[in-house]
Amino acid sequence: MSYTVNCSILFPELPLLERPAAARAAGFDAVEFWWPFASSVPADREVDAFVGALRDAGVQLTGLNFNAGDMPGGDRGLVSWPARSQEFTDNLDVVAGIGARTGCRGFNALYGNRQEGVDPAAQDELGVANLARAARAVAPIGGTVLLEPVSGAFAYPLRTAQDALDVIARVRATGAANIALLADFYHLAVNGDDVDAVVEAHAAEFGHIQIADAPGRHEPGTGELPLRRWLDRSRELGYTGRVGLEYKASQPDPFAWLARAATA
Repeated sequence: MSYTVNCSILFPELPLLERPAAARAAGFDAVEFWWPFASSVPADREVDAFVGALRDAGVQLTGLNFNAGDMPGGDRGLVSWPARSQEFTDNLDVVAGIGARTGCRGFNALYGNRQEGVDPAAQDELGVANLARAARAVAPIGGTVLLEPVSGAFAYPLRTAQDALDVIARVRATGAANIALLADFYHLAVNGDDVDAVVEAHAAEFGHIQIADAPGRHEPGTGELPLRRWLDRSRELGYTGRVGLEYKASQPDPFAWLARAATA
């Protein structure tokens, strides 16, 4: 199994730009990040520092979120948020530029919470249009936009794989083919989706997989989810990508489970 470490949730004790080196020291050659800047259009020196940290650590950036707003404050994306749609649009060239410099080809676009006083249908229309714009922005570098069901955010409307797949179908109908489902097994399971059925029906077309155990969103093996079964079956059905480790560390060595899994 080929893994990529989400450095926005792991190594929280370290400054962000030191985390790629920590991932490399832990034995990984690939990392992914949520949006690592405070604004949609950071200063050139900030982007240079981020790209330099990846290069100096000798790791491949495999995934990057578009700006999703204030995640700790409860934001879950700008894609379908009318008041911040321009911020999302402004973000596209920056994301594509980082992808061109780093070789990153997977870009997660969090859909955005429902906004009070805004027609959900209008938000969905905007969401489809913005996802199509994002797909066009990363297409020249061979990029794929990823769309993810999310748990723990009541106002986030994409909770099941089918919720996301319905939006993906609407985006593809505009002519943008480079958009795919991000199957985060933790989020799907916590939301009550039938993960086995999702894997059986869609594994070969997953754009990316991320994992954490439940309850707790900690390391595999700390909870009750059959992550190994889902991963193995996804591989059998044609998934060839990396697996994102997107969990909160609960143990001194958050990767000790890998050695145990290898000998199981």
